[in-house]
Amino acid sequence: MGLVWLEAMLPLGIIAGMLCVMGNAQYHIHKAAHGRPKHIGNDVWDVAMEKRDKKIIEMLSSPPASS
Repeated sequence: MGLVWLEAMLPLGIIAGMLCVMGNAQYHIHKAAHGRPKHIGNDVWDVAMEKRDKKIIEMLSSPPASS
């Protein structure tokens, strides 16, 4: 009678374990596809700054036009 709590904890542990596995799988799949970890909480400002930074880096890394 003392191990009644185990009957409820076992399914809870399985569910929690599967949530952890799926979260880690999502992280590793996103990192493999995009080459960097997923940004949490990106808003419009963050997206605009990423586009700006990407444009600046492309502009600086392109060879200068010789005339």
